[in-house]
Amino acid sequence: MPDRDDLDPLAGYRDRFVGTESPLVYLDGNSLGRPLRATADRLSTFVTTEWGERLIRGWDESWFRLPEVVGDEIGRVCLGAAAGQTVVGDSTTVLLYKAMRAAVALRPGRTEIVVDRDNFPTDRYVADGVARECGLTLRWIDVDTSAGVTPDQLAAVVGEQTALVVLSHVAYRSAWLADMPTLTEIAHGAGALVLWDLSHSVGSVPTALDACDADLAVGCTYKYLNGGPGAPAFVYVDEALHDDLAQPVQGWMGAADPFLMGPTYAPAAGVRRMLSGTPPVVGMLALQDMLALVDEVGIDAVRTKSVALTEHAIALAAELLPDTTLASPRESERRGGHVTLHHPLMREVTAELWRRDVVPDYRDPGGLRLGLSPLSTSFDEVTRGLTAVREVLDSLG
Repeated sequence: MPDRDDLDPLAGYRDRFVGTESPLVYLDGNSLGRPLRATADRLSTFVTTEWGERLIRGWDESWFRLPEVVGDEIGRVCLGAAAGQTVVGDSTTVLLYKAMRAAVALRPGRTEIVVDRDNFPTDRYVADGVARECGLTLRWIDVDTSAGVTPDQLAAVVGEQTALVVLSHVAYRSAWLADMPTLTEIAHGAGALVLWDLSHSVGSVPTALDACDADLAVGCTYKYLNGGPGAPAFVYVDEALHDDLAQPVQGWMGAADPFLMGPTYAPAAGVRRMLSGTPPVVGMLALQDMLALVDEVGIDAVRTKSVALTEHAIALAAELLPDTTLASPRESERRGGHVTLHHPLMREVTAELWRRDVVPDYRDPGGLRLGLSPLSTSFDEVTRGLTAVREVLDSLG
């Protein structure tokens, strides 16, 4: 029987990543992606030429516009977003705050923010803080932690008091892939705005923000976009909202004329007004390499490989790990790029796997999370990883 990797048209791209020649099994690409080999060269060249030779002139020559240039590339390659609506800067948490605070200000008189209880902790924490700051109430959706928010659940809680709905495109725990068009339409039907967290989908699952009539979105770049630890996040804002949008952290880089150094703040035109401080130029370098690779391969081909990898993991788990429970959607059209398996001993299993150079992720309660990065993860790697899970479970039993 032919090896799955021999039949994979994208298998050759694995060699472009640092460390894939080693026996280490890396199944945590949805927490931190492997670096590209090209990035080592880019970083070195940047230090010796752009930074080392051009010095402060680099701002005028390219760095000043880099948040918008890279933002437009993320929009074009991954988000289905026209130019001028996406910008890079700050962490995911900071951009979530800016986007939430700006969104609720666009719906004065409304009193509620809707969020589900299994949304990523940062999303919930920021929503709680914005609600307290603005005198609003959180309206909670209780969801199945092996699934996610459904249209019926959202329709049951939105109404004339809903200012903002905060949703994840792919649930961090279960990998539930939300029905973005339908959920957005439901929120809009109630007159609310929607903020999408794309952190667990960008670079792995195609997104059509413009076609879905999305309002705002935020996502990190160190998972499937391989930007490296602490790589800056991005924010998308529908151009229809730009003129009225007022974000709460007014900084000089989001001003209409940053170098005027004037006595009062006037926001920049367009999505650039979401910036605050000096852009993280070095933090955007690795991201550019991965965007170029995803553009070369095509996001639809990336998604096809992602589905094949997760289906391979689910089939192997059914064969090798019948004592575990699948805590992710079985249907590929409802599943993002990772798979979660439940077992009471998974915390101990994960610790032992790490000692063996098999690196998955753990999420309470008892969840082994397999983050399968489509261009750097092989089918053989998944097989070796799940075989190791079986061996460790047997040793602990």
